[in-house]
Amino acid sequence: MKRYRVKPKTRVKLDRWDPEDTSGFRGSKKAAENRLLRLTQRLEPLQEVLYAEHRHKLLIVLQGMDTGGKDGTIRHVFEGVNPQGVTVARFGPPTQEELDHDYLWRIHCHTPAKGTIAIFNRSYYEDVLVVRVHGLVPKDVWERRYQQINDFERMLAEEGVTILKFFLHISREEQKKRLQARLDDPTKHWKFSLADEKERELWPEYLKAYEDALERTSTDCAPWYIVPANHKWYRNLVVATTLTDTLRALKMRYPQPPKSVEKRMQAGLH
Repeated sequence: MKRYRVKPKTRVKLDRWDPEDTSGFRGSKKAAENRLLRLTQRLEPLQEVLYAEHRHKLLIVLQGMDTGGKDGTIRHVFEGVNPQGVTVARFGPPTQEELDHDYLWRIHCHTPAKGTIAIFNRSYYEDVLVVRVHGLVPKDVWERRYQQINDFERMLAEEGVTILKFFLHISREEQKKRLQARLDDPTKHWKFSLADEKERELWPEYLKAYEDALERTSTDCAPWYIVPANHKWYRNLVVATTLTDTLRALKMRYPQPPKSVEKRMQAGLH
């Protein structure tokens, strides 16, 4: 999965990243689904030891164009985890109270505690994406936010947070199909908004904003992964593989029991 990792200080041109790519798995779609099942089964004990050890923290950031599959990724990759140790935060337009503070104010309280996984469905990156594309603040304001975000993520990393950021990369043609599917399926009408069409007209502007964000904020401590997402099964496989590899690399262990418990174990219960 390292092929999808954006190296620090490298140029990013998204038209050179194929959203149809499935080259990381040589097998059928059914075989990939079986592989995903095995990965999600491995994730459960990894999350359990993460929670028990109470040492590491994991932050997952999901970004992408509308219909990119953020909700689907959460549903399929994390279906087997214990909800006690996982939080999901969805960041929509800020409230008036949130606007009265700095743009990271509403974010910080949702970052993970020791032993937990926090998933951001959209994130503080909206403040260099939507805010930029729609001109909600002057250019000199959103320009300085790239460095502020890098500083924020470095601080989190220094405080023990492992950060994974996934850009779910779909083509404009695939987005059209998915938006049409929402119109065709009565059970998905609630997902469709006229605002989706207006945002779609700004595709080139969003593409450029994403390229700059990926290029300027992929660091050693908070890397971006550009995930080919036209095929949902492959998108899930890439995220799940990266996630389980990252957790295994932490070399976590269950904590040793206190001395008093060890004595009781040796003596047995009466």
